[in-house]
Order: sequence, then C-alpha cells, then structure tokens
Amino acid sequence: MDVTLAEGSAWTDPACPVARAVDLVGDRWSLLIIRDAMDGATTFTEFRRRLGIARNILTDRLRRLVEQGILDRIADDGDGRRHAYRLTAAGQDLFTAVVALRQWGERHAFAPGEPHSVLLDGQGREVAELHPLGQDGTPLSAGASHVRKIES
Repeated sequence: MDVTLAEGSAWTDPACPVARAVDLVGDRWSLLIIRDAMDGATTFTEFRRRLGIARNILTDRLRRLVEQGILDRIADDGDGRRHAYRLTAAGQDLFTAVVALRQWGERHAFAPGEPHSVLLDGQGREVAELHPLGQDGTPLSAGASHVRKIES
C-alpha cells in the first residue's frame, strides 16, 4: 500500500520527498507513536500510558497514521471494540529515519554526561552510528551531495 496524505490536505512541496515525509509523519506525536510502535506498543492504552498524550490527540494521530498507510488497525477482540495497531511495511521502513533522529538527538539534544536511553542491537550492543554513503561506499555530507529536480 502506498502512503497517502489525508483527504482534504495538500502537500507542502509536492516534488520534495523530505517535505512529503514531514507532511505525513513530521509532527511530534506521530513520530513518538511510530517510535513506540517500533518498541512494541500495540494498543491505545499502551500508547496513552507511554506517551501521556490526551485521548483526543492520540485518537486523531492513530486515525491519521492508519489512513496514511503507516499503521494497520486490527480487531483485538471478538466484538470489534478493541483494536491493535501494527506498523505496515511503510511504517517499518521508517526505522532508519527514527534511528537517525535518535542519534542526532544523542549528539545535539543532551548536555555532555546527561543520561538518556540507548538503542541496542539483538546482542545488547549499542547500534552503530548511521552515515549516508555514496554508491562507491564513500561517506557523504550535505556539502558532498546535491538534489536533482525531476521535471515531468
């Protein structure tokens, strides 16, 4: 399923992948819901407990994330009143972006020595720092890359 903008909304910059991604998942609560879904949260109650978010805001963000194809809503009981939320393939594909934001936060949002959570791999080791690479494997930076606009 392709990720789509909620009905009645317009893209901030229709030709820019960064702008489209921010339009879809760039608000604080949406990203934190996605982060918690990656960490195992599946129910409204779990998201609310972990985030301390108001019910109406959580309801709205979960609805939007489902509409946008980032989460699936699945009946969690026999009568259809309770639901679980699971990341779709598009939602799971946000893992690298969430890790990049986390690592940026570790470098720039904490004072030296200030405690913070740490992301570990399956063997309990800290996840290596992400670095974009060129096709030949050389590290890239903003100064060593450029955007080519595709005209239709």
